[in-house]
Amino acid sequence: MAIAILLFGALLAAGLFFIAADFLRLPSFAAEKAMLAAVKRTGAKPKSTDALLQNNAVRLSRYIRMDEYKRSRMRNTLSAAGFTMTPELFTASAIAKAAAVALSVIPSLIILPLLSPIILFLAVLVYFKEIRKAEEALSAKRNKIEQELPRFVATITQELKSSRDVLSILENFKKNAGEDFSAELDILTADMRSSSYEAALTRFEARFNSPMLSDISRGLIGVLRGDDGGMYFQMLSHDMKQLELQRLKAQAMKIPPKIRVFSFLMLMCFLLTYMSIIAYEIIASLGGMF
Repeated sequence: MAIAILLFGALLAAGLFFIAADFLRLPSFAAEKAMLAAVKRTGAKPKSTDALLQNNAVRLSRYIRMDEYKRSRMRNTLSAAGFTMTPELFTASAIAKAAAVALSVIPSLIILPLLSPIILFLAVLVYFKEIRKAEEALSAKRNKIEQELPRFVATITQELKSSRDVLSILENFKKNAGEDFSAELDILTADMRSSSYEAALTRFEARFNSPMLSDISRGLIGVLRGDDGGMYFQMLSHDMKQLELQRLKAQAMKIPPKIRVFSFLMLMCFLLTYMSIIAYEIIASLGGMF
């Protein structure tokens, strides 16, 4: 009887929901996922849970207020990381996902109250993970771009010996750059064509907040102002090569601990092989004696 009542209540709630959705002309989950995929540019396929929480995040974003400095900083971070969401919507999305996890504390209080603090702790972790998603994506993108900067500076050093056309230098390097750096150079060259060269380079520098990229931008601005940037970029190329060597050494230092683990496993495999052979020979000899 109880199961029948629960089933009737679930079907009644589902029927009322579909009637209300049709009356209010709410979009379907498929339409919401398609809209979410159009908004995102990170390449990740949107999930059904994201589409479900997106409406709540949009409603919540209307009540979120930020000061102008924080909003401007987050807007630049989201733009550089490839998110087209507004800062309010991004914050509301993080809050909505954390609240969805926190709501599961209600059945936990009924079934297993000791699990409730763990669920609340997980909700806090989900919020901080979601709110830092743009910064983590930007950091990964910045690292990929900074790996190409030594080659970029070396190319500029060679190009300045025959030409001082900064736009031409950027367009020529863009053909051989990586995917992320090529996309950013596309934005930079388009900005340079539509506005001042110096202003475009300044905005390009501010997008990533990278010291290495700032040094390159200042050198290119100096070239635009008529300075002889050959010596500057030669010194900058030398410094970046040293930084690249330090980065490679730091990566190499992380490899030995991983190798030790596999070496230990290989040693254990050899020991087990020898011990199994010795044990087999001992058992065979004892069998021959009897």
